[in-house]
Amino acid sequence: MTTLFLARHGETVWHAEHRYAGSSDVELTDHGLVQADELGEWAKRARLSAVVSSSLSRARITAQPAVAASGLELRVDPRLIEVDFGAGEGLTPAELAERMPAEWAAFERHPARQPLPGGESGVEGIARAKPALEELVEEFGVDPAAIGGSAASRHGDRVLVVMHATLMRLLLCDWLGIDPDRYRDLFPEVENCTLTPVRFEAVEGRMQPRLLGFNLPTSR
Repeated sequence: MTTLFLARHGETVWHAEHRYAGSSDVELTDHGLVQADELGEWAKRARLSAVVSSSLSRARITAQPAVAASGLELRVDPRLIEVDFGAGEGLTPAELAERMPAEWAAFERHPARQPLPGGESGVEGIARAKPALEELVEEFGVDPAAIGGSAASRHGDRVLVVMHATLMRLLLCDWLGIDPDRYRDLFPEVENCTLTPVRFEAVEGRMQPRLLGFNLPTSR
């Protein structure tokens, strides 16, 4: 059994204006750095076996306090970067509606399948990132009895993954068997540095995901 604790990075300088930050490397705000520190405080008591992040700086910097608190090395995986919004990078919804109304309307109708010009579709993002998380589940999902330990003594099944809001929601839809085009309706907001735990359990020889919570505060 493996539990992935998915966490969105801290607040960025584009957050207040709701600018699309996909593959763009955007800085954290001072508040975002505080949120990262709070995630680090949670990591002190989380009994983590690994901390993994997207290769974008906003995710790597957010993960650093958790790395320091847990004594683990940061594992960076570029497959976990945010969906690339192409020509929409850095623009607000209002600017997109003004500059490319047809393309924006198509994206709003099918946000997982109709990318903005020059961008990556949501389903492509799922195909890119899902194997990275499946590899973590396989790596940290060893049966404790098989290695001579007990479930109570072994904590190698808890992994923090610092990533991005759109990609996280798309993956949740995929794992739960939901049309990914519904990700914005079903998961309207991923709050910065909150936790979305997903437990993977062996069922009939296959690892099945179980969503344990969404936007959980790190103070819990």
